[in-house]
Amino acid sequence: MESIGSWWLWGGFFAVVVVMLAVDLLVLKGGGERRVSIKEAAGWSAVWVSVALLFSAALWYYLDGAAGRAVANAKALEFLTGYVIEKSLAVDNVFVWLMIFGFFAVPVELQRRVLLYGVLGAIVLRTVLVFAGAWLIAQFHWVLYLFGTFLLVTGVKMLWFAEERPDLADNPLVKWMRRHLRITPALEGERFLVRRGGLLYATPLLLVLVLVEVSDVIFAVDSIPAIFAVTGDPFIVLTSNIFAILGLRAMYFLLVDVADRFAYLKYGLALILVFIGGKMLVVDFCPIPLPVSLAVVGVILAGAVGLSLLKTRRRQA
Repeated sequence: MESIGSWWLWGGFFAVVVVMLAVDLLVLKGGGERRVSIKEAAGWSAVWVSVALLFSAALWYYLDGAAGRAVANAKALEFLTGYVIEKSLAVDNVFVWLMIFGFFAVPVELQRRVLLYGVLGAIVLRTVLVFAGAWLIAQFHWVLYLFGTFLLVTGVKMLWFAEERPDLADNPLVKWMRRHLRITPALEGERFLVRRGGLLYATPLLLVLVLVEVSDVIFAVDSIPAIFAVTGDPFIVLTSNIFAILGLRAMYFLLVDVADRFAYLKYGLALILVFIGGKMLVVDFCPIPLPVSLAVVGVILAGAVGLSLLKTRRRQA
């Protein structure tokens, strides 16, 4: 599949990712039993978004000189559209993480390490899925229709079951781990494994980590096909996806205390999936221009947030 990604563009991208992860680990101390304030989370959310926008601007500047203004404009718009879509769909990850941490009664100050490993696992997983998806589409164009149908069905199911909350006590994976692992009755700080009487025990935090990783596998199955509706360029697909994931921890801590105010956000995300699935199904007959796609996603997201805040205000009044 044709891509703008030269070896040094790939190298520059991964260098930025490594530097930002190092900042997270060393400066922000990815672990540590410390509660993240809303102010800190908002500040770092702004940093992550700014880094993504700077990368987009640098990419446009390079392509403008190397391939011409038309290519630069097209690829920068693809990146921004993909980034907005992935960032929007990532909000669903946040709601699921809130449910998992709430079920296991994990204090906010113990959640940072789990989320750090969750983000690192997501980066590796999505890198593999992006290249696998790009290869499939290059070999079998009809796979786009499968992706589109899947997203359409997923979006409709999200709309239908938006009010339902799954019961983790009946989750098959949780039941299996509790049957096959020795698990301590309580959390042991940030530790995933502890020794008791010479035997190795898992802590409930390990179960939380496994569920966080599994949830990202599920969401990656939705989000990776969605971005292929925007572009088939693996470089654009992966970079926009990873930049959206990198800011996910900060987004989580930003929303952790106010998630209940966004009652209609799940409906908005479901409509975005329906729109993207439909876009993929008509790509060969009636292609929807990228600016229109970006506008539709933005309007749906803004509408869902606005209606949610309006409902919260009325309820408080």
